[in-house]
Amino acid sequence: MSIDPAFQALLDDTRSRYDNSTSRRERHIALINQGQLAKANPTSLVEARLARIRGGRGASGSSVERGLERVLGRNDLMSVRFLEDGWQKSRAVARIQIGRSGGIGGGYGTGFLVGPSLLLTNHHVLPSAEVAAISKAEFNYQLHLDGRLQSSLVLELDPTSFYLSDRDLDYALVAVENNPALTSFGWIPLIEEQGKLLVGEWVNIIQHPNGEPKQLAIRENQVVDELERHLHYLTDTAPGSSGSPVFNDQWEVVALHRSGVPATDARGDIVAIDGQPWLPFMGEHRIKWIANEGVRVSQLVAHIRGRAAPGSPWESGVDTMFSATPPPQPQPPRLQAPSTAPAGGAARGFDPQGTVSGEALPGGTVTWTLPLQVSVRLAWPAGEGPQAATPANAALPQPAAPATEPAASAELRACLQELAEARQRPYYDAEADAAAIEAYYQPINGGAEPAALAAALGALLTTTHQRPVSYAPARHLYPWIDLHPDLRLRSIYSGQDFDPETIIREDFRIEAARSLRLQEFMAREQHPSEEQRALEEALLEAALPYNCEHVVPQSWFERRQPMRGDLHHLFTCEMRCNSFRGNCPYISFADPLEAVMDQCGRREGRDFEPMRGRGAVARAVLYFLLRYPGQVGDKPGEMPLERVPTLLAWHREDPPDLYEQHRNAAIQARQGNRNPLIDRPDWADRIAFS
Repeated sequence: MSIDPAFQALLDDTRSRYDNSTSRRERHIALINQGQLAKANPTSLVEARLARIRGGRGASGSSVERGLERVLGRNDLMSVRFLEDGWQKSRAVARIQIGRSGGIGGGYGTGFLVGPSLLLTNHHVLPSAEVAAISKAEFNYQLHLDGRLQSSLVLELDPTSFYLSDRDLDYALVAVENNPALTSFGWIPLIEEQGKLLVGEWVNIIQHPNGEPKQLAIRENQVVDELERHLHYLTDTAPGSSGSPVFNDQWEVVALHRSGVPATDARGDIVAIDGQPWLPFMGEHRIKWIANEGVRVSQLVAHIRGRAAPGSPWESGVDTMFSATPPPQPQPPRLQAPSTAPAGGAARGFDPQGTVSGEALPGGTVTWTLPLQVSVRLAWPAGEGPQAATPANAALPQPAAPATEPAASAELRACLQELAEARQRPYYDAEADAAAIEAYYQPINGGAEPAALAAALGALLTTTHQRPVSYAPARHLYPWIDLHPDLRLRSIYSGQDFDPETIIREDFRIEAARSLRLQEFMAREQHPSEEQRALEEALLEAALPYNCEHVVPQSWFERRQPMRGDLHHLFTCEMRCNSFRGNCPYISFADPLEAVMDQCGRREGRDFEPMRGRGAVARAVLYFLLRYPGQVGDKPGEMPLERVPTLLAWHREDPPDLYEQHRNAAIQARQGNRNPLIDRPDWADRIAFS
C-alpha cells in the first residue's frame, strides 16, 4: 500500500525546509540552552516583543537581556488569568469532519473561527470547495467537568458563500453555515503586527488530535526557528493536529499548525514510533515525529489581504473579518466570598452552565478546573513553585459529590472504576487459565470425526453461555475485556490505539443522544409496532454508531440476542473503519491493487479484507459458526461456506497472542463460554464448519 501522494508531498515539503535550516536551528538551540534568547533573535524583534508584552514600553541594550529574564518563561505567566483566557479562546476551536469526494478527503482535522462565520484550517484538510461542501465543523466537542462529553454543535460548511485557499501557505478560509448559536463561540482575531513571538519561547496549541475531544497542550512546544513563512517548534509529545491555532503566552495566534517533521531511516523511509518502517495503514499518529511546523500568521494575513483586493469575490468577507469585533464571551465564574464558605471548607465558585469551576485553597492559592484535557509544562526557578510551598503530606480539599446522581452517571462511574482497577490486576494469569481450559474442554473428544466435533463444541458453547449480556460495549467490552497488554484499546482493522476512558465516555454520550431521539420517536408515533421500533433503533445506530465492530454484521442475524451482545465477536473499531467495512464479508484479494484501499483495509464491491487483525476476526467468525450453526452464511451478501478456507488460512497465519488469550479468559468470566479456536488452535482443521 503506497503513501497518498498529497500526504507524501506535504511531508517532503516540511522535511526539506527543516533540513535546509539545520545550521541556524542548531545555533538557536545552543543559545536557548545557554539562556541567551536575545542573541537568538534580531534586536528589533526582541524590543518589539518586550514592548508588546509591557503594553508599549520597550527596552534597549543590556536592559533587553534583563527584560527577557524578568518577563519571558516565568511562572507569573501561568496565572489563573492565563487559563481563563485560554479557555475563552478554546471555544472558537472546532473539530472538522472531512468529507470524502472522489477518493479525496476523509478523517478529521482542526479549525478555528477567525471572524464572523469564517473558519481557518489547512489547505490539505479542505483542499477544495467541493470537499468543504461535504465537510462539517463540530464545536464544543470536549469533556464536561464530570468527564462526560458535552453537547456539541455540528454545522455545515458553506464554501459557496466564501472559500479562499492557498496550497503554498497551506491555508483554507471557509464560511460556516449561518446559525444563531455560532456567535456564542466568538472568534480569534488574526494579528499582522510583529512582536508576538521570539525564538526560544514556548507556544500553546488547542486541537482535536486524531479527531479526539478538544485538548490543550500548554508549553509543550518550544520555538527553535523562525523562517520567512514558517515556524519550527520542537516537542517530546504527540504532534499537533492539522489546522490547529498555535498561541503565544498572551493567547495571540502566532501560527497555523500544518504538519510534523517525520523521522526517517538511512534510506529516507519514514519511521514508526516503535522504530520499524512506517506504512500508511498505521495512520499518522504512529509516525515518529521530531518537530512541528506552522505557517506564520503575519504571512497569512498579508496573503489574505492581497487576495481580497477591491472587486474580488472575497473583499467583503475579508473586510468584515478584520474590522468586526468579537462578541463578549462568557466569563469563568468568580469565587464566592470567603465569608460564605461552609465552616471548615473551601470557598467554591460555580458556573450554572457547568463550564468552569474554581476552588479557593489555604494559603491564597486558586485552582481552576477546565473542561479540556490539558498538558502543561512549567519551568519553575530553583526553590520556587508548588513543590517548595506545599508539604508533601498536605491534602487538598476535594469537590463535594453531588447529592443525587443520574443512573447513567452512576453506570459511567462504575465503568471507569473497572477501568481503573485494570491497572491493579494481572492482565493474564497463564497458570490459572490453563487449568480453566483443561476443565472447560474435559467433555470434548478432540479426536472425534469433524461433524461430531463441531456438534459437541457447539453444544458446549451454548450450554456454558449462561450469562448473555446486552449489547453495551462501553460497559462490557472496553473497561477490561478488549484492553491490550498496554491497557489501551486498538482498532481491530487499522491498529490505531485509543485511550479507553475517551472511548467509554464517547459511547455513553452517543447512548444518551440515541436514547433521547428514541424517546422523541416514541412520543411522536404514540403506539409504534415492534417492526417500526426496531427499524428506528437500526436507523439511530447507523446515525450514532458505537466505536464497536460486530465481525459478524448485525444485519446477518437481524440484530437478535444473544448474538448481538456476544462478546466473542465484538471488537474496538473506530467509526471510520466500521463504516468502510459495512456488512461486507471477508475475503483475501488475489490482487489487492485492484481494490479500494484505506487504513482500515481493502474493499471491492461487496468484499472486504482487513488491514490488521485477520487472525482474531477469523477466530471470532469461526466461533460464531460453531455457537450459532445455520444462523448466518448462505444468504446473498453474507459469507457462504466456500469462504471458510480463507478464515482458516488467516487463523494459521496469525495465531492467537496474549491479547486474545486475555480476552478469552475475561469473556468466560463475564458470559460463561470460551472460543475453542483460541484455546485449541489445532482443532480448527478438524472441525466441520457449517
